[in-house]
Amino acid sequence: MGKVNYVLVNADILPEIYTKVLSAKEFLATGEALSATQAAKMAGISRSAYYKYKDSVFKYNPESTKENATLHFRLRDTKGVLSAVTGELYLVGANVLSINQQIPQNGVAGVTLTMRIAEMTVTLEELIERLRKVNGVKSVHIGG
Repeated sequence: MGKVNYVLVNADILPEIYTKVLSAKEFLATGEALSATQAAKMAGISRSAYYKYKDSVFKYNPESTKENATLHFRLRDTKGVLSAVTGELYLVGANVLSINQQIPQNGVAGVTLTMRIAEMTVTLEELIERLRKVNGVKSVHIGG
């Protein structure tokens, strides 16, 4: 397979099939449709049209990079510390997207947590200060 080339195009000028494929993909992603056949039917396209374009049509969200943040932690290897961290995130309206935890060494584990911050009720800096006060958090900083 050759190099993939992407082009950003205003959806208003595209044939309707592409927006319908995006709708079908969303129906599947949200669970509104349980199969590709059902999603295609809900979107008003054939199953073959869905399969023809599904791997080539993607929704672009220019705000997505501004909505997410990654934090790097060093957490004490004690029961409930990560749960307390995610509890704080819940309280401020952050939505956890992924958590990667290393195996603890010398009683401390490295944790990388990516979250959606668009609906948080505090600033990122205020959140970090709150997280530093959680029992068992050795350090926390914003990462890339």
